[in-house]
Amino acid sequence: MIFTRTALDGLIVLRAEPRGDARGDFARLWCAADFAAAGVPFAPSQISLSRNHARHTLRGLHWQAAPHAETKLVRPQAGRIFDVAADLRPGSRTYRQWLGLELDAGRMDALLIPAGFAHGFLTLTENAEVLYMIDTPYAPAAVRGARFDDPALGIVWPAAPALVGEKDLLWPAL
Repeated sequence: MIFTRTALDGLIVLRAEPRGDARGDFARLWCAADFAAAGVPFAPSQISLSRNHARHTLRGLHWQAAPHAETKLVRPQAGRIFDVAADLRPGSRTYRQWLGLELDAGRMDALLIPAGFAHGFLTLTENAEVLYMIDTPYAPAAVRGARFDDPALGIVWPAAPALVGEKDLLWPAL
């Protein structure tokens, strides 16, 4: 795996290194030893899947509050998404800054999002599936969110969302 650190502390882009032959490809998508060697402490405790049928479906922005804050590895399993992570850690030098990038299942891209970041994505294709590996169990009482169009963040999405869940539309601004 190739680990590429971003300008936002702890936010890391990962790219698998598939090996292929006439049968197809094989790639390691997570390995405790590789993460440890890269100095990235991450031990998933659950895996979740988001299936999105329509292009330009928006999910987010979500996070879990302490003490249930979660680090997550997000990877499209099918299709492409525009993935966004926003630093909401008070006192961070990159507080309220965000990074958005296209993740493509065909390239085996992933984004490691540290605890204290909000996360959301916009599907760029129909039938986009997003796999989440998460280090902290889901705690419904700790779920938080902010509007995807919050002016305090100023996220520039590549297209207008065509489908947004009711709960996501009701999140307050920061």
